Amino acid sequence: MKRNVFRQGAALLYAALLTLMASGGAAAQVSPQVVHLAKLEIYPEQLENYKAALKEHTETALRVEPGVLTLYPMADAKQPTHITVLEIYASQAAYQAHLKSPHFLKYKTSTLKMVKSLELIDTVPLVPAMPVKQ
Repeated sequence: MKRNVFRQGAALLYAALLTLMASGGAAAQVSPQVVHLAKLEIYPEQLENYKAALKEHTETALRVEPGVLTLYPMADAKQPTHITVLEIYASQAAYQAHLKSPHFLKYKTSTLKMVKSLELIDTVPLVPAMPVKQ
């Protein structure tokens, strides 16, 4: 009797795993979010100009690009010329589209001489597809 219960349980578990794997196949086709940290150092004499350009770019991207989920710029409290931007895109395609957008290209060219250094850090979200609250 115990063997039959064990076999039935194993069969149910196997069926459940097959179901999860089959539904996971559909989910695997969905592009995962792209999450970056952009770490910049701005020349001190350019800080106010840079912040104005960054504000314009961020507001425009969030307004017109549905694939841009978050652009969250912040300054280091002790070193205000050190800027970090949390960037979250819906997919790799959304990120690539953002890089080609007119407002990004304007931001990039207009701030080129304001930026002392730039490091783009690719990240792996620990809680994938975390919803972004509006």
